[in-house]
Amino acid sequence: MAWLAVGLAVAVGLLLGLMGGGGSILMVPLLTYVAGLDPKEAIAGSLFVVGVTSLVSVGLHARAGNVRWRTGLVFGLAGMVGAALGGVVGGFLPGTVLLIAFAVMMLVTAWAMIRPKRPTAAPAEGGHAPGRALGRIVLDGVVVGFVTGIVGAGGGFLVVPALVLLAGLPMSAAVGTSLLVIALKSFAGLGGYLTSVTLDWPFLLAVTGVAVLGALIGAALVNRVPDKALKRGFGWFVLAMGVVMLVTELVGLLA
Repeated sequence: MAWLAVGLAVAVGLLLGLMGGGGSILMVPLLTYVAGLDPKEAIAGSLFVVGVTSLVSVGLHARAGNVRWRTGLVFGLAGMVGAALGGVVGGFLPGTVLLIAFAVMMLVTAWAMIRPKRPTAAPAEGGHAPGRALGRIVLDGVVVGFVTGIVGAGGGFLVVPALVLLAGLPMSAAVGTSLLVIALKSFAGLGGYLTSVTLDWPFLLAVTGVAVLGALIGAALVNRVPDKALKRGFGWFVLAMGVVMLVTELVGLLA
C-alpha cells in the first residue's frame, strides 16, 4: 500500500500547482488510510511533502507573474510563528481528535469559498492590502498558522480564501502567493512536530518526488482556468473531502 500512496501523490502536487492548496487535504488521509501511517506521522509527513512541493511551485507561478511577494511574506512569516507553536501542541494531542478537527476546518473553509464575501480593497501589483486589511492579514497568518500547524495542513484551503477576501487578490494571484505562504508554514510546523515524531524519510522523499511532478503539471494549467471556476471548484472539493473524513473518523470513534 505504501507504493500506491506514492503513485497517488501526483494528485497532491496537481492540486497544489493548480489551486494553491488542497494537497494536504489529500496527503493526510493518503498517508493515514493508504500508507497506514500513524496520524501524527501522517500529519508531520504531509507538512514535509506539501512544503517541498509548494516551494517548487512558487518558482513556476512567479514566472507567470502570479506571486505577490510582500503579501505572501507578511502572511507567511506571521504564519510560521503560529505553525511552529501548533506543531508542538499537535504532537501531544490524540490522532483522532486531530483528524476530526482537520475535517471540521475543511467544512468551514469550503463554505467561505463557495459563498465568498466581496473583497473591499485590492492591493497594488506586487504589494499588499493597506490599512486594516494588512493588520487582518498578519492576525490571520498567526491564527491560520497555529491551526494548520496542529492538524498538519499546508493551509492552502485557508490561505487562498484569506488572500482573496482580505487582500483582494484575484484567484490566480492568490493561488501563486499562497504557495509561498504554505511552504513557510509547512516547514515551521514540521519543525514543531519533529520534537515528538520520527519520520520514514526514504518513503517521504519518494512521495515528494511524485508530488512535485504533479505540481509542474498543475502550475502550467492555472492560467487556463477561469478564476470563478477555480474558486468554486476548490470550495466544492474541500467540502466533499471534509464530509468523507468527518464521517470516517466519527464512525471509527463510535464503533
